[in-house]
Amino acid sequence: MNRLDLSKDDEEDVIGRVYEYFLSKFSSKEGKGEFYTPKPIVKIITEMIQPLKGRVFDPCCGSGGMFVQSIKMVDAHKGNRKDISIYGQEYTLSTLKLAKMNLAIRGISADFGPHNDDSLRRDLHKDLRADFVMANPPFNQDKWGADELQNDPRWVYGVPRGNANYAWIQHFLYHLNDDGVAGFVLANGSLTSNTNGDGEIRKNLVDRMVVDCIVALPEKLFYSTGIPVCLWFCSKKKARRTDSTKDKILFIDCRRMGHLYDRTHKTIDDDEIQKIAGTYHKWLAGKGYEDEQGFCRSVPISEVAESGYMLTPGRYVGLPPEEEDDEPYEEKMKRLTGELKGLLEESHRLEDEIRANLKALGFEI
Repeated sequence: MNRLDLSKDDEEDVIGRVYEYFLSKFSSKEGKGEFYTPKPIVKIITEMIQPLKGRVFDPCCGSGGMFVQSIKMVDAHKGNRKDISIYGQEYTLSTLKLAKMNLAIRGISADFGPHNDDSLRRDLHKDLRADFVMANPPFNQDKWGADELQNDPRWVYGVPRGNANYAWIQHFLYHLNDDGVAGFVLANGSLTSNTNGDGEIRKNLVDRMVVDCIVALPEKLFYSTGIPVCLWFCSKKKARRTDSTKDKILFIDCRRMGHLYDRTHKTIDDDEIQKIAGTYHKWLAGKGYEDEQGFCRSVPISEVAESGYMLTPGRYVGLPPEEEDDEPYEEKMKRLTGELKGLLEESHRLEDEIRANLKALGFEI
């Protein structure tokens, strides 16, 4: 490894891709998904917030996938890697080592703080105000230090008393500079929970126009959990918004996107990711955006308030229009039974072939 000049691996980042491949395989086989965010989710976040220049922070960075994708985006846009400064924190020492290796083999430098530690209890980057925050925190985390952090200055929108979801949201916002943007993953419960003051905090986030966009994701994207998840995109000031969107929230429902690549896991293709990100950027710019029933809708904050500050995209975008079926019933049944007949004939042929092959090997059934 010492003899390899990793900075000149311009072709396809081969070593990094090999490392990433084994990380994903280990995560799927061992159920260690807490350190690995599926690549489609990372891509959606980076495509939407586009961290091309400035300070990028992930306070629960796992194996560093958010950082790697950020650098890939800089390279794809012919940018300068030196324009990006990376800051991270990770609780588990072994996972922090994975992150350091993940970046080192790509020649990427980062500040992970002096050691591994708990971001909520012991913030190693207290003075950092980042341009971009990207994160996949633990879902519905309990025992995160709620009692000992009651008077914490991060709780600008309300004191979180239940699980850590709203503590993480405010931690991310605390580390954003005034013009920054955050994109992060949370369990769907964060969109509707009203227990332990969550509803009041969510109301304050909406009323103060911090929430830009909510994306509902398909199930089965994660290796380690079946909990349905969503993406939040937040900013303190509306520097990226036009006047037409400053008092609105964009809801995108992607639950019907993606496809199974094995019996239990889904992925989302690049063209679908571009549709999601493109919708968001058109909406931000106030140019070319249109609501699409069943997929996206720009909703006034007043309507969100009337709905009890629930942020579930499906509540606002509605159901997709049903495809019209103008094929007459008799013709459809004739076509379908014809197809079924062909499939049954092929099934019998294959069955006879299997029997013959087994008989040739000395086994009859």
